[in-house]
Amino acid sequence: MRCKLVIANWKMNADTAAVTKLLAGYEEAINSTAKVVACPPAPYIFQARQQLDGTAIAVGAQNASQFESGAYTGEVSLSMLKDLGCQYVILGHSERRSLFGEQDSDVAEKFVATLSAGLIPVLCVGETREQRQANETDTVVSGQLDAVINVAGIDAFADAIIAYEPIWAIGTGDTATPEQAQQVHKLVRNKLAASNSDIAQRVPVLYGGSVNAGNAEELFSMPDIDGGLVGGASLDAVAFAAICAAAN
Repeated sequence: MRCKLVIANWKMNADTAAVTKLLAGYEEAINSTAKVVACPPAPYIFQARQQLDGTAIAVGAQNASQFESGAYTGEVSLSMLKDLGCQYVILGHSERRSLFGEQDSDVAEKFVATLSAGLIPVLCVGETREQRQANETDTVVSGQLDAVINVAGIDAFADAIIAYEPIWAIGTGDTATPEQAQQVHKLVRNKLAASNSDIAQRVPVLYGGSVNAGNAEELFSMPDIDGGLVGGASLDAVAFAAICAAAN
């Protein structure tokens, strides 16, 4: 039985006071059987972990370096994140790929390093609007998965999470229909099943792309959608709690 999971990606938002207020709102409002993870900006990970100590809400990071240590100015290593209390790391988010030039090979290296560090990778895959209109969704998503499978091996996905995030729906309010999302989630599971059917059935596959309190229940009712990677709506504790409840 796959677990239900909802991950809050705050992106580059919040300050010390906002973190305190938002997490207090999470603690008060969230009543869900789904696993919940908060991913604040890196400077606030330690604060978040301290505030959430003793709760069921886990803490994750939005990115990490594939390098363990050394002359990599501005980077954050996985051992540092683990030391701060992180359990999850988002990898290959479309904004990392499009704005900062991360390639499939970089994401694959980070995926392997994350597992080696004892953390759980949340691998993001998804297509642009142009790629969808050109009927290239299957090719793009399969290629992003292959880049990791070829380096890490299929067995590595036993301890991983996948998030399908159609790039054209991120932060636009233009959410994929439940049927569109289910189609790609099924593609992801079939892709993994070609190598290992047991792992394919065990891996949680989340949907990310303008998930909100109004559409979460219908999206999460699809057979291959196991929860959400939530952006903007996670900055509102009440709205995020409603999304978490929809994943019960």
